[in-house]
Amino acid sequence: MWVIGGLTLGIAAYLAAETVLNNRYLRRIPHRIYVNGTRGKSSVTRLIAAALRAGGLRTIAKTTGSSPRFILPDGSEVLIRRLGQPNIKEQMKIMRWSRRWDLDAAVVECMALQPYTQWISEHRMVRSTIGVCTNVRADHLDVMGPTVADVEKALAGTVPDQAIFVTAERVQNGVLRQACADRGTRFEVVAEDEVAAVTQADLQGFSYFEHPENVALAIRVAGLLGVDQATAIAGMQQATPDIGALRLAHLDFHGRRIVWVNAFAANDPDSYRIIWARVNERFPDATHRILVVNCRQDRPDRSRQLGQLAAEFHTVDRFLLIGSGTEVFARAAAHAGVDVNRVYTMVGERVEKVFERIVSLSGTSAIVLGAGNIKGDGMMLDEYIGNRSRPPERG
Repeated sequence: MWVIGGLTLGIAAYLAAETVLNNRYLRRIPHRIYVNGTRGKSSVTRLIAAALRAGGLRTIAKTTGSSPRFILPDGSEVLIRRLGQPNIKEQMKIMRWSRRWDLDAAVVECMALQPYTQWISEHRMVRSTIGVCTNVRADHLDVMGPTVADVEKALAGTVPDQAIFVTAERVQNGVLRQACADRGTRFEVVAEDEVAAVTQADLQGFSYFEHPENVALAIRVAGLLGVDQATAIAGMQQATPDIGALRLAHLDFHGRRIVWVNAFAANDPDSYRIIWARVNERFPDATHRILVVNCRQDRPDRSRQLGQLAAEFHTVDRFLLIGSGTEVFARAAAHAGVDVNRVYTMVGERVEKVFERIVSLSGTSAIVLGAGNIKGDGMMLDEYIGNRSRPPERG
């Protein structure tokens, strides 16, 4: 009994000391920006940090994304290496590391999924002065779902107390708005005209395919800290993109013109609808359209969602399936009405064989979009194609 009591007191003392130290580190950072949302968190974290650096604020950032990174005040990056599974206590480590610099701001991407861990990460670990939500979409429904309304409730856990909360979500935001009212926090929505104000010339300054909503959201947050729009955009255009950012690569291969679009990191149907529409708008003259879906056995819900979505992509000539668990996509697509003759499965094939099949299906010109998951076969295919392409065009 005495042993159990002693252990309990020891653990309680350790947790109390950890909290005291973390609060001390937080007080040293005047502006703490916590970025949450369904899609685009890593990109928006990087964009905000770059805009603040351009405005003269000494800023660190931390992304979770496809490859977790700690971004230093000079813009250089350190890969975060983990022993074991990701843990939200990583956010407290970031605050501890930040004491090395005399910071003006820290921009941190939310890494929590469970609703209660989202609340803990904000109210016990980061305690943001500006909360950010990129959007609310149907993703991670197995954890935050089963509906989009439930996803919004989960994301509302990171609404800060007596601060500012900014979102680019203009439709599914009623719960977020109410959470702000309950916690004495100012609620701000990026308006449609702010998104429209991000011009094609602005977007062409990026070395990858960036969404105007992300840029407009970062501009709004930077403006709250006194950085003007022109300075913010110039800084963002110099930012290093996340490994999962939407990238374009152009191949001129034996008379064939192929545009490769790495959209593996966009996991929800709404994001793919937006991406597909914008890619088709930009490359209307392509004679063939191919969707490469990298499936994962441990992500059946994502494969099922994409299979159901496939029926909407009438202009896709072929669906090429790689990875594992491809039968989930194939069944969902067939059930949705997709002709099975449009679906090719290449499970277990070497990346060279997958590339050759893409070339053989491309005709004289093609848009080839990678979807599903970046890990495993998706990353290898992207690297293989990237090494055989000319430098991606800006925009």
